[in-house]
Amino acid sequence: MLSKVFSAAISGLDAQIIEAEVDCSYGLRHFEIVGLPDKAVEESRERVGAAIESSGFQSPHHQPVRVLVSLAPADLRKEGSLYDLPIALGYLLAAEKIKFDPRDKIFLGELALDGRLRPIKGALSFALATREKGFAKLILPKGNAAEAGLIKGIKVIGVDSLKETIDYLQGQKEIFSQKTNPEDFLKIPNYPVDLGYIKGQASAKRALEIAASGSHHLLMIGPPGAGKTLLAKAISSISPQLSFEESLEVTKIYSIAGLLPKNKPLINLRPFRSPHHTSSEVALIGGGNPPRPGEITLAHRGVLFLDEFPEFHRDVLESLRQPIEEGEITVLRAKHSLTLPARFTLVAATNPCPCGFYGDPEKKCTCTSSQIQMYRRKLSGPLMDRVDLFINVPALKYEKLASLDEENCSRKIREGVTAARHIQKERFKSEKNLTNSEMGIPQIKKYCQIDSKSQNLLRNYVDSGKLSARGYHRVLKVARTIADLGNSENISFNHLSEALMYRVRED
Repeated sequence: MLSKVFSAAISGLDAQIIEAEVDCSYGLRHFEIVGLPDKAVEESRERVGAAIESSGFQSPHHQPVRVLVSLAPADLRKEGSLYDLPIALGYLLAAEKIKFDPRDKIFLGELALDGRLRPIKGALSFALATREKGFAKLILPKGNAAEAGLIKGIKVIGVDSLKETIDYLQGQKEIFSQKTNPEDFLKIPNYPVDLGYIKGQASAKRALEIAASGSHHLLMIGPPGAGKTLLAKAISSISPQLSFEESLEVTKIYSIAGLLPKNKPLINLRPFRSPHHTSSEVALIGGGNPPRPGEITLAHRGVLFLDEFPEFHRDVLESLRQPIEEGEITVLRAKHSLTLPARFTLVAATNPCPCGFYGDPEKKCTCTSSQIQMYRRKLSGPLMDRVDLFINVPALKYEKLASLDEENCSRKIREGVTAARHIQKERFKSEKNLTNSEMGIPQIKKYCQIDSKSQNLLRNYVDSGKLSARGYHRVLKVARTIADLGNSENISFNHLSEALMYRVRED
């Protein structure tokens, strides 16, 4: 007899419906799975057989039956152990061991040998696909029910075992649909680093405030131990809270990557990713076979912090140019094409030279001019042109290290940043943008009007070669953010001057 049970597969960050067709007929004992299964799917034959027997039914391995499982569409690679549950139910249905209507249900789950169900990755994506494709119920391991329960409009049924699933499907046991309240996970978190821990560095703190308000890219330059890393870590504490929609975006990425914290089905803290400078290009931008999200995608709607910026391999840094500009990365391979979101804020830190003390009034630099030039040449002009804010972070005196900066604590600065983000949300409510940094040229012309005095200032910088065409537009976007922080509808000469101060570097 032939049966058909529905399941799903992850393709990029979204889920696609899979039809698990099972044909069961008498003949030589045989169990085969077709439809481009990977090793984990092929091995499900043994897990399914043992789980079926542990649940009180006869295993197909102990009967003279020929079982053929087809996972359609056949040209899509099937990966992982999440097909165990639909294959087991499909066999029992085809062998007429159980009876239920599978038409409006999607099944997912890995089976243990004793019939228990283990959690899977990507439950949020599967729940979204269930709703979008018009299915009524999503049946999956209980460990994933809270995550999937964030999605309204479907019934999420969390089950512990194959036996419990069968009892529910045949009406022998009642299981209530999981409903997760997102408000329980959107509370203000405890931040590990507060800006108040850092005394002084007023210019750097102001640059961090602007970067957090408009999601602008920032490069900090200073000697070792000046506090660049601490400042970078503090940006999370002044960033506005994730909205529910942003939290779903981030949670979906982390769920698929298998990085979602236990007992926390919804991420409410903006990501902060800090890969080591020896990271490969694939680790940073994503890829592999099949393609997986990289650090820039894991930093989506958050911060990507690259410490020791020039120490990264040049090809790794150059690969950042397109995602910085577009807010997404398209990974092309011979058999795969994948577009991943990458709307992150780049915060980078570097020493001014190999020894770190070039220009320091207290310590003498021991580098030669050729060493300094070679060190700076690692950061190409096109990459630096995509950075919005450049700030020097000098070494601190003892008096500033020993005291707290209560006036510039993260809570106070975060209030201003949140207000600026609210202005941007209202400005772009009819568009796809969330922040000023995402504006295209038509939006810059619409929202970044400046007076004649400001135009003359910009003209001098552009005509003298100190500002490129890209730099011109980035200065306007930063000036728009500075105006928003001041709750100003128009960009003034002072707003533009401050934006230029952070943009133009004097070497």
